[in-house]
Amino acid sequence: MTQKPTYYDKRSEFWRRHFDQAAEHEEFLEKEDQSHADRWRETESRLPDLTPEQVERLKGYDRELNVLVYGGIWCGDCVRQGPMLKKIADAIGPQVHLRIIDRAASEELQDELRILGALRVPVVVFLSEDFWEVGRFGDRLLNVYKAKAAREIGRGPIAGVLSPKALAVEMSEWVDIFERMQIMLRLSPPLRRRHGD
Repeated sequence: MTQKPTYYDKRSEFWRRHFDQAAEHEEFLEKEDQSHADRWRETESRLPDLTPEQVERLKGYDRELNVLVYGGIWCGDCVRQGPMLKKIADAIGPQVHLRIIDRAASEELQDELRILGALRVPVVVFLSEDFWEVGRFGDRLLNVYKAKAAREIGRGPIAGVLSPKALAVEMSEWVDIFERMQIMLRLSPPLRRRHGD
């Protein structure tokens, strides 16, 4: 039996292939149904700015981060989260490459990203410069699930997900996730050896 390297991701070509099929944010919106795309743009105009402290937390890690968003233009959760992800990626800078792939684009990707057996969107897959998976998150974040639990099973106070406060909380959760992904990349032993830091 051949010895495997200590660090590898046997799915790196799978991720690279789907990332290459995906579109940048504006390209994705332009080629989709414009009535749905307008909802994304409207949400983008309502998002709070990142705080200076959040921007500071996101900057300075100097690692390439590929962000694959598996979603649908029609999806209400994607309408909120797609613009958030773009805003955070833009704040970090050019080392973050954000792409969106439609849920219908690949049955193989659908099977990989099922949650509780279902085709839920969005799912965000964070990838290294080598297209090694760093982490994945979806379909809703904690604050949104709390609001859903309050409405549907009476657990907790009922709250909306589109109020300025709720949008700020959801953005903050995504900032935490992006920060975590960047720290993981910065501390990765093979990347530290490669970049000499």
